[in-house]
Amino acid sequence: MLWFRDAIEPVNPQSTESKMFVVARGEGVRSISARLQSEGLIREPLAFFLVVKKEDAEKKIQAGDFRLRPSMSVYEILNELQHGSVDVWVTTLEGWRVEEVALKLAQELSIPEQEFLKVAEEGYMFPDTYLFPREATASMAASIMRNNFDSKVTPEIKSGIAAQGLTLAQGVTLASIVEREGRSAEDRPVIAGILLNRMKIGQALETDATIQYVLGYQSTEKTWWKKSIFNTDKELDSRYNTYKYAGLPPGPIASPGIQSIKAVASPTPSNYMFYIHAPDGSVHYAKTYDEHLENVNAYLR
Repeated sequence: MLWFRDAIEPVNPQSTESKMFVVARGEGVRSISARLQSEGLIREPLAFFLVVKKEDAEKKIQAGDFRLRPSMSVYEILNELQHGSVDVWVTTLEGWRVEEVALKLAQELSIPEQEFLKVAEEGYMFPDTYLFPREATASMAASIMRNNFDSKVTPEIKSGIAAQGLTLAQGVTLASIVEREGRSAEDRPVIAGILLNRMKIGQALETDATIQYVLGYQSTEKTWWKKSIFNTDKELDSRYNTYKYAGLPPGPIASPGIQSIKAVASPTPSNYMFYIHAPDGSVHYAKTYDEHLENVNAYLR
């Protein structure tokens, strides 16, 4: 086809300029094709679309930043979009500890895990989707994530945390527990309020998540978060054992998301002192220990 042969040729074979072209995560080929044409990088969106289909490359196109030139053919551009990303999209999740973040960065950016762990701040590696430079170092990645935390945790949020009688560091520590203990945007403010109620009267927080943190990686389960906590685990002598020691643990146990941080800054007031999660995910609260035992018998046995 003469049309196709012409359509896949460079827009301007003599051009020496280059442009940064960003492919968003999950962006479809039709959208990419249209934008390539609008930025003067290809002649015909349909030709690019057909080449992608012919090469079965739809799922091979990366998300990220690419340096493209009008002097490149459609095939050259497609090859670049599969291999030549200048920046790389990386998503880290709420509730991950720094070791989990380190593994993700090692997989996506080849940053040595131990190098990142040396500079990462537990609790402050804000969970988000990042566009990292492909050549990012451990220090650069940690700095980008900490700066994101600083921008997301606004003066209003900090003021709310202070209003609970907490320093920012204490607020982040509590938010990290709320992140691991809570399961929804609805229950996190209530759980934050319950934990604050306990702290105010010097009652131990008694959270499984802090024990999971200090127990560390479970090789048989292949997870950093032990799935079942037993009574023997609750005897562990560690300041992170909130069954044994009252008050907050020495520091955060994970990266809290903005919902959990806001939950600490603006907790739901209540007289509740206990909570449990039923197997179906529902949360059940109690004001007294007797009520709590009733919930345990009703939903966990």
